Amino acid sequence: MSVLLVENVSHDFGGRKILEDASFRLLKGEHVGLVGANGEGKTTFLKIITGDIMPDAGKVEWSNRVTVGYLDQHTSLAKGQSIREVLREAFQGMFDLEAEMLSLYDKMAEASSDEMDKIMEDTGEIQGILETSGFYTIDAKIEEVANGLGLGEIGLDKDVDDLSGGQRTKVLLTKLLLQNPTILILDEPTNYLDVEHIEWLKRYLKDYENSFILVSHDVPFMNEVVNVIYHVENAILTRYTANYEEFMRMHLLKKEQQLKAYEKQQKEVERLEDFVARNKARISTTGRAKSRQKQLDKMERIEKPREKVKPEFRFKEARAAGKYIFEAKDLVLGYDSALTTSLNVSLERGQRIAIKGVNGLGKSTLLKTLLGIIKPFAGQVKLGEYLFPGYFEQEDKENGDKTALEEVWDEYPNLTNFEVRQALAKCGLTNEHITSKMKVLSGGENAKVRLCKLMLKQINFLVLDEPTNHLDVDAKEELKRAIKAFKGTVLLVSHEPEFYEDIVTDIWNVEDWTTKVV
Repeated sequence: MSVLLVENVSHDFGGRKILEDASFRLLKGEHVGLVGANGEGKTTFLKIITGDIMPDAGKVEWSNRVTVGYLDQHTSLAKGQSIREVLREAFQGMFDLEAEMLSLYDKMAEASSDEMDKIMEDTGEIQGILETSGFYTIDAKIEEVANGLGLGEIGLDKDVDDLSGGQRTKVLLTKLLLQNPTILILDEPTNYLDVEHIEWLKRYLKDYENSFILVSHDVPFMNEVVNVIYHVENAILTRYTANYEEFMRMHLLKKEQQLKAYEKQQKEVERLEDFVARNKARISTTGRAKSRQKQLDKMERIEKPREKVKPEFRFKEARAAGKYIFEAKDLVLGYDSALTTSLNVSLERGQRIAIKGVNGLGKSTLLKTLLGIIKPFAGQVKLGEYLFPGYFEQEDKENGDKTALEEVWDEYPNLTNFEVRQALAKCGLTNEHITSKMKVLSGGENAKVRLCKLMLKQINFLVLDEPTNHLDVDAKEELKRAIKAFKGTVLLVSHEPEFYEDIVTDIWNVEDWTTKVV
């Protein structure tokens, strides 16, 4: 039984064709992975089916009485609320029923005999609904899911206004899971989760009885939790009944078959066109030439499979730095309060360090403190000689009204228009992307623009804060290769061990330094 039916949907955005005549069905209990390269329209498709965007053509039909839960990382949280209060909102319907029941109890004192019978019947019905819905174990359920996703480590009484972006996303995801909707829609839910919490979510989704649609570039995660893949490429949506590995095998086979069929047809087209060209002028053969021309006119042409533009990343290397990149003495990280104990750490030229640990313990703060962007809470950091750092921030906080071309050109005004376009193209961006505003680009395309700016700079100290969060599979692999090829020093924050394990020489775990209970 279909719980969602999408028929012949087409949509353009910012002058770009995102979807063309796309159809999609979601059956009860299906676990769907929506995959495709950066900018292919995955998030746009989710916004269309949830009603946030109206398509240019086509229709979206949900079956009756379904509840849809959508993880939108841009949802705001009200200042002054604790994490626990936000999570309890997932059960608002039950709290409303309880309030109705308590109101009925208040009326009992003045009720007549007939009214009393009706009140008793109503309160009994509400009581039954609350008991079967698990209302009296809500707090235990909140603790279970919150701990699974790492909120227990932060503290459920903490004001949501004091949370980092990643922690806020955890709150939204936890609330969504507690609501237990008929349809769960998750757009890159693992981006701000740590390894152990990704494992917890993986187990949760594998056992999830209802349907969900998942967008993720975390291949091992997706491979284990989905049983249907929808692939969006060149504005076309294609369904595969498979996990991710099986889909990739089937997709590559399909492309090979299409290419062979295209090449075979091209040979036939060339043969017929040659025959027509040689025989249409001769009276004795003009009839056969016309017949061949009709064959050509009626032939349904096979399109050559289009290859997506793959990025080519390379970091420009400055002269070698001094022996020590930095030396931190009695360093304490923090803003209003200390996040860590006193640290005495140093980094030598040529080392490659991955920084791991649960969110909120100071990984990004450490990078910014070492680079001098923020001051230490206590202690000092001494930077080495001849240091040319290149820093990739986790999120882009700049105004998105500039085009990708302007974003890079403003930072490198000495480059020509051609040189800027060439640099962006090497990062896997087409002319459409290059002339689009930053706010129109997908998260992955935006990240590629920022990587482009970094790669135009001569550096010997590469500092990357969660660089893979929005990158598609091809871009991740290419970034990994580029980091391996870079001969300078690397400091990398990542929650993906499979990305960094064979890149780094050592791992620093901020959980060993924190003042918090982990």
